[in-house]
Amino acid sequence: MADRFLETARALAADVLAPAAERVDAEGVPVGHIRALRTAGLLGLTAPAALGGGGASAAVGRMVSEVLAGACGATWFVAAQHATPLQTVLASDNREVRARWLSPLARSEALAGVAVSHLRRPGSPVTATATAEGWRFDGRVDWMTSWGLADVVLLGGLTAAADVVLALLSARDQPGLRATAELRLAAMEGAHNVGLTVTDLRVPAAAVASVAPLAEWQERDRQATANARPAVFGLLRTITDRLAAVAAARGSNAGAELAAALAEEGAALRQQAYALLDDVPAHERLDDRLAIRADALEVLNRAASALVVTGAGTAMLRSNPAQRLAREAMFHLVQAQTPAVREATLRRLHSRTHPG
Repeated sequence: MADRFLETARALAADVLAPAAERVDAEGVPVGHIRALRTAGLLGLTAPAALGGGGASAAVGRMVSEVLAGACGATWFVAAQHATPLQTVLASDNREVRARWLSPLARSEALAGVAVSHLRRPGSPVTATATAEGWRFDGRVDWMTSWGLADVVLLGGLTAAADVVLALLSARDQPGLRATAELRLAAMEGAHNVGLTVTDLRVPAAAVASVAPLAEWQERDRQATANARPAVFGLLRTITDRLAAVAAARGSNAGAELAAALAEEGAALRQQAYALLDDVPAHERLDDRLAIRADALEVLNRAASALVVTGAGTAMLRSNPAQRLAREAMFHLVQAQTPAVREATLRRLHSRTHPG
């Protein structure tokens, strides 16, 4: 089964995603890309087979993520949003939420988006207040990806008692919920990113997947975000492969040697990161995980810079993948960033400037 999913992902990446990546970067992820992911069952890849999911292991999920991210960053980013709502519904004890969304999400029949990253900041800009029928949400979400493509969005709000309320809503404008115009971004603009204005949004109890203390949510998030992201390794592989090819075409021995060295560094970090994920409990060795994530980000952005240098002026053409890949590498510096991730990344960059 693992081979089938990987073969499908690689074929989709080679035949559909990579050839259109520059166009998607400029114009946005098309519905056809999402339809292809659904048909391939890649959205619910790791959901239990008994629920209609792919039943794939976490390791296979990581490899598929690498493949998608290396082919088209915007499409990968849209698809990546699906995991958190799916896992939230899987863990929910709300029977109505599970009955409504578990099968469609697991079967890749519905695409989910996420609006929870604001919970990482002190003083959440979205509040949740209990009502007789459920909850009222108010505030503003600065960033939600896949608007216009997603069928459902997982919205998080914070109560006065410091509980996180997670609700699943139809991903469309509705009374109490309005999307902004799409955000103008230097990278991942094609992922249909918007802000959300939430004003007296009434959510029935039947749509609430979870109510839990903020401290518990933050601890789970802290553990998850400490790890190096598979997408980083997939993008790094694409960049080092292209760097080697461009260096060969230009007769650059320095470029070829650097491509090989960066690929070797990336492979070693990947092995270390995945060993921690597979063999060590999630709450242990967080400092090591953060250090590896920071190292991987530094190598990724060094590789992207090398690709631009080797490509010379042509790397600045919007038709040249080098500039897009460099912008996607920059995006990963801030993706799923927490204060701990930020500090670890800055420490790594500082060590490059002042070794020892």
